[in-house]
Amino acid sequence: MTGTFYVVGGAVRDALLGQPATDRDWVVVGSTPQALLDAGYKPVGRDFPVFLHPETGEEVALARTERKSAPGYHGFSFHAAPDVTLEQDLARRDLTINAMAQAADGTLVDPFGGRRDLQARVFRHVGPAFVEDPVRLLRLARLAARWPDFTIAPETAALLEHMVDGGEVDHLVPERVWQELSRGLMEVRPSRMFYVLRGCGALARLLPEVDRLWGVPQPPEHHPEVDTGLHLMLVLDQAAALQAPLPVRYACLVHDLGKGTTPPAEWPRHIGHEVRSAHLARRVGERWRVPGDCRELADVVAREHGNIHRSGTLGAAALLRLLERCDALRRPERFEQVLLACACDARGRTGLEDRPYPQRARLAAVLRDALAVDTAAVAAAAAERAQRGPDIGAAVQAARTAAIAAGLTVGLAELGDGAEPVRSAAPPAPPAG
Repeated sequence: MTGTFYVVGGAVRDALLGQPATDRDWVVVGSTPQALLDAGYKPVGRDFPVFLHPETGEEVALARTERKSAPGYHGFSFHAAPDVTLEQDLARRDLTINAMAQAADGTLVDPFGGRRDLQARVFRHVGPAFVEDPVRLLRLARLAARWPDFTIAPETAALLEHMVDGGEVDHLVPERVWQELSRGLMEVRPSRMFYVLRGCGALARLLPEVDRLWGVPQPPEHHPEVDTGLHLMLVLDQAAALQAPLPVRYACLVHDLGKGTTPPAEWPRHIGHEVRSAHLARRVGERWRVPGDCRELADVVAREHGNIHRSGTLGAAALLRLLERCDALRRPERFEQVLLACACDARGRTGLEDRPYPQRARLAAVLRDALAVDTAAVAAAAAERAQRGPDIGAAVQAARTAAIAAGLTVGLAELGDGAEPVRSAAPPAPPAG
C-alpha cells in the first residue's frame, strides 16, 4: 500500500529514556483511509481516521492537522489527506518529548527538540495550540508524577495558568478528568501531579475540596509537617511507596477533606472531621464519576481512620463494632485495603515515614478471630434454647466478642500512632502517641 509509516509519541520517548514501551502508535504519511481499508486495517476513529493493524492490533492514524472549533476536549476539526506532512502532524502534539517520530530504518524525526528536552528533563509545549486542549494540562501533571525530576519550562507554566484563567479547564468532561487523575495517582510520585495542578490554579477548579487543605494547620504533636495539604501529599507518596492499588490511593486522597471545612477558630484541632470528610468524598466521587470500588473504600477510610489509628485503646466489644462499621466481616479483603490506607495516613508525616504501624496487623488478627466463630453452630445452639430473631443475633455478637477478647489475652498495648482523638460510638480514649 502507499504511504510511509512512523512510530510516534510515547513509544519513541520511552525508548530514548531506556524504558519499556507498553504500546506503539503509528502515523502513516501519504496514504488515504481507503488504502488502509484495502490493506485490511480496521477503522476505529469516529471523529478522525484511526485504524487497527489487522495482525498486531496497534493503532495507525493518518497524518493530520487540527483546528480549534469549539471549547473543550471535543471542540476540534481535523484534516487528514495525503499531502499532510509528518512535521505538520507532529506540530499538533502537546509536548516536545511527545512530538518525535521514528522511521522504519531507525531514523529519528525531531523537529521541535524533544530529544534535547528529554536530556534536560524539561516539559515544554510544542506550540501555542497547546492551550486549546484542556486534557493536555492534566496529562502534563500526570507525566510530572511519573518523572518527578522533570521541570516545567517557564513559558509552558505560563500557558497552564492561561488555560485555567481562560476557562478551558471548566469544559473538561468527567471521564477524562478521572482517567488522568487515576493514572496520575498510580505514578511513582502522585503528589507531583497535585503540586502542578495547584501551581497553575487548576486544582481549585477541579478539586476545590483538596485545594483548600493547604494553609490549614494540624496539631504539631501528631503532625510535624503541620500543614494539612502537605500531609496529604506525604500520604499519597506513602501509598505509592507501598505500591497500593488505586482504590487505596483514592481513599488516601479524600480521607481528610473535612479538615478544610473546620472553622479557623477551632484550629489546629479538627473534631468531627471524619464525617465531613466522608460527605465531601461522596461529592467528589459523584462529580468525576469515580468507580464504585474507589468510592466505597474512600467512604470507610474517611469515616473510620481515626478510630483505626487508636484501636489499641479499644476493648473487644468496641473492636467488633468497628469491624461491623467497616463491613469487615462481610468484606475482609476490602478491610485489608482500609488498613493499608490507614497505614499510609499514619506514615505520611514528616520524619515518621518509616515508623511501625502495628494497628494493621493487630486488626487483621482481630478480624480473623471474629471470622473464626462458627455462627451457624452458635445460632443452632440459641435456637435449641428457644431463642429467636434478635436473641440469636445477640448470641452471635457475644460469641464474636468472646473470640476477640480471647485473642487479646496479652492486652492491646497503647499504640504510638500519632492519631488525634475522635468522637465515635466506641468508648472515649486518649490520643495515641
